Amino acid sequence: MTPPTISPAHPPHGLTDRQALLHHRARAARQGGVDFLHRIALDEIEDRLQEINRPFTSPAIVTGNAAFWREAMPHAKVVADDPTLDLQPAEHDLVIHVLSLHWSDDPVGQLIQSARALRPDGLFLAVCLGGETLSQLRDSLTRAEVEVSSGLSPRVLPMGEIRDLGALIGRAGLALPVADQISQKVSYRGLFHLAADLRGMGETNALAARLRHPTRRDVLLRAAEIYAKDYPDPANPERVLATFDLICLTGWAPADNQQQPLRPGSAKMSLAEALASKRKDS
Repeated sequence: MTPPTISPAHPPHGLTDRQALLHHRARAARQGGVDFLHRIALDEIEDRLQEINRPFTSPAIVTGNAAFWREAMPHAKVVADDPTLDLQPAEHDLVIHVLSLHWSDDPVGQLIQSARALRPDGLFLAVCLGGETLSQLRDSLTRAEVEVSSGLSPRVLPMGEIRDLGALIGRAGLALPVADQISQKVSYRGLFHLAADLRGMGETNALAARLRHPTRRDVLLRAAEIYAKDYPDPANPERVLATFDLICLTGWAPADNQQQPLRPGSAKMSLAEALASKRKDS
């Protein structure tokens, strides 16, 4: 088989075509939007804030879906996920970066700006897409395009892994970092219904290196066939599954009275001794 060629595109100046992303978001807002991922993120954030059991009086939210979050958290300052965030230093005790970090060309910069906006011992929370998000769609489109046209072009945003995303918290100067993942399997009638939902989310292809003309219909039809064959919903084989992995990041602005992790090697008892002591006491 002839090796696939990379389809030509305008030279990218970064991962994301920011104007295309804003256009997709505006179109989604005009059409009413699909916000189930934001609702899942909101539930997770509310649960985590309840567990902390501490009042936050000056929250800020960084997002690409301002309308949803203004309604969900009306007392928060809501700002766009622009390369330069509209946040002032030490102005907030809580900064939430929600469902937009995966589109950033400079995620470390986004976290650093968020961290600078925190008061000492302020909390940073982020929820973004990562992991295996849309892996089924990526595989189906890739195989279909290679098979039908012997070409290959960027179609689905690369997704960060939880370990790499978690490392960003420390690089931003935040303390007590925690990263975890929530995996959602969503059932659709087929690839085209998934694509309609992605348009409704404003999450369609805004990669800077994408093709600048519509995808051939035969590529899409073949991708739909591959998707239906290889990724059926076990509960209903007439439908397909799509994965959305939400990566949750937590960190705290450093403060003098903050709990500090122990230095490596400072423990007074080894793990083996601790386990032996526990067995002896039980």
